[in-house]
Amino acid sequence: MAPLYAAGFTTAFGAHGIAANLGGFSNDAVTSLLVLGGLLALYDGAEVLLKPVFGTLADKIGARPVLLGGLIAFAAASALYVVADSPGWLWAARLGQGAAASAFSPSASALVARLNPTAKHGRAFGSYGFHKSIGYTLGPLLGGVLVWAGGLRLLFMVLAALGAAVAVWAALAVPAVPPLPKARQTVLDLARRVADPAFLTPTAALAAATAALSVGVGFLPVSGRAAGLGTVATGAAVSVLAACAALVQPRAGRALDDGRLTTRSGLAAGLLITAVGLVCAMLPGLTGVLLAAALIGAGTGLITPLGFAALATATPPERLGQTMGAAELGRELGDAGGPLLVAAIAASTTLTHGYAALAVLLAAGAAVPLAHRRTAAAAPEPET
Repeated sequence: MAPLYAAGFTTAFGAHGIAANLGGFSNDAVTSLLVLGGLLALYDGAEVLLKPVFGTLADKIGARPVLLGGLIAFAAASALYVVADSPGWLWAARLGQGAAASAFSPSASALVARLNPTAKHGRAFGSYGFHKSIGYTLGPLLGGVLVWAGGLRLLFMVLAALGAAVAVWAALAVPAVPPLPKARQTVLDLARRVADPAFLTPTAALAAATAALSVGVGFLPVSGRAAGLGTVATGAAVSVLAACAALVQPRAGRALDDGRLTTRSGLAAGLLITAVGLVCAMLPGLTGVLLAAALIGAGTGLITPLGFAALATATPPERLGQTMGAAELGRELGDAGGPLLVAAIAASTTLTHGYAALAVLLAAGAAVPLAHRRTAAAAPEPET
């Protein structure tokens, strides 16, 4: 399992390590905010378009070859900028990284599900999410150190080495998991499966959690600066958010597997905790920022392993890649939609109104798992 966790770390570290350092240390390549926005959008845009495609391919030919191919492509795309070292090739390298991550990220999630029994899905996805959170945390910090020491080229060099090392590790340690036979699926069948509450509820919760996480990372420093806090204090707040998310995920997964927590109640609690965190972001000063960071991190850390475990449990094994790719697409849409919503409302009112709007949406979303629970209460199968 360790190579799969390393793959999760790689995509998180690569996404945030470069994104956090593009604007401040690469004036030759990033000549305007428009260029910066385009470079940032390339990675996420590739993931939005390609994750469902590669997820379906993983079901067809097996998740392991898609995982290995994606990691090798990530290393090659990173090495492209190391060799070329020109602004034009930075765009190609960033697009290649996003496309490669679209391959190995859903494949790793599918393998986590395939290689673990249902009774251990909570622990497995909790550990997987923990390592991704560590990547998100270390990306801006370690990436900044690398860019300071040797420029953006050194950061890409480290990412190329990381992708290659994880690919070799996965090739040696991840067992072959052959694709399972499956019945022919029509577009209508896919639409029904995507519209099923067993898919829609955890995917919507994952998207909401990612939206809140992105808003916290992006806008809590803005709130901190408005309150007169320095960069050290605002940076610490973002670190608190990431650390809380990392610490909660394995514990939430163990609680699910041990029967101390159910999927529906856990998702609802996570959404409510995250909503309260956004409300705390409306409070002035350092106290509000730190409370918001801790609660948003804890809430999203609770949602993430439970959401993926629910998807893995409810999905036929032969469709795991497709499901994980679609779920990752939902998360990417939340990643983009949350900051856009808050920014749009803040532009016409204030940032606190933006926080409030997203908090209301999350609190309303918490009612969905509970309503599903009441609807399914008479069903004979036990709750996961």
